Amino acid sequence: MAIKDLSEFTDRELLAESKKLKSFSFVNALLIGFLAGIIFYSIAKNSWGMVTIIPLYFIYKLVNDPKNKRSKDLEELIKERNLK
Repeated sequence: MAIKDLSEFTDRELLAESKKLKSFSFVNALLIGFLAGIIFYSIAKNSWGMVTIIPLYFIYKLVNDPKNKRSKDLEELIKERNLK
């Protein structure tokens, strides 16, 4: 199933997509915070290594997720259509 362009969405579809992406953003922020906690713990225990590098890689992947960019575009489109 192909992803529709955001400009093709109706107002209701935009609001539903916004709701889905907000829950995604919340889970994403929670995971980033958890991984940052692991990094801080490993630094406090003076153990640099895989315990520090692996969470950094996962944080990088979570931040550069295409859904984050789609979320920003969606918020701009919602503001443009004056839906909220």
